[in-house]
Amino acid sequence: MNTLTATTSSSLVSGPVRRIGVQSRSVTGTMPNGARYESTLERDFMLLMQFDPAVDIYTPQPLTLAYCGKDGQPHKYTPDGLIEWRIDRQVHDPRPVLVEIKYREDVVGKWREWRARARAARAFAAEKGWLFMIYTEREIRTPALENATFLLPYLRRESAPEMEQWLLDRLAELVETTPRDLVESMYRDRWNQAALIPVMWRLLADRRIGFDIAQLLNMRSTIWSLRG
Repeated sequence: MNTLTATTSSSLVSGPVRRIGVQSRSVTGTMPNGARYESTLERDFMLLMQFDPAVDIYTPQPLTLAYCGKDGQPHKYTPDGLIEWRIDRQVHDPRPVLVEIKYREDVVGKWREWRARARAARAFAAEKGWLFMIYTEREIRTPALENATFLLPYLRRESAPEMEQWLLDRLAELVETTPRDLVESMYRDRWNQAALIPVMWRLLADRRIGFDIAQLLNMRSTIWSLRG
């Protein structure tokens, strides 16, 4: 996987344009790649962006918009992020996505206040040929997030190329199986099976083994070879 993040500069925006401060109900922090977040929900969304192989660049706080509020006065609004997709990946819609990340209760409870911001963001995005989307915990905190949380550390682990190739070759023979059945088909003793498991998770994290990201991953999940 070759996902780029906010540490790689976007050619579309100059953000981050806003410094992350301390919020009353939020948890601020920094991702390993240096991107700042101001809530655990935003952190979780960034983790999904980091794990998604179709994402080229995710820029937090990418720009600031001027809009007219319901009070008739000028206001400023900084969306939470901008997603740019990789051109070598087939995505359902390749247009960049301007995003707002909010808990559902904050969006629904303050929709009158949010409507003017959303209209301004959609109009700006449409003018640029982008999309604007609001992501809540319903779209973010899913099995895909749990899978990303589990698998991402394996991308930083080194594994022997010959072991990776052996696993991939065996999976190609089986075509479709489960993690448990894959390692058990290669070794009978538990010690050698245990040595293969981290290598297998790395291959899944690197998307060299197919699996359903929307289903919680375990040793009985269906996995398949990506060879034609």
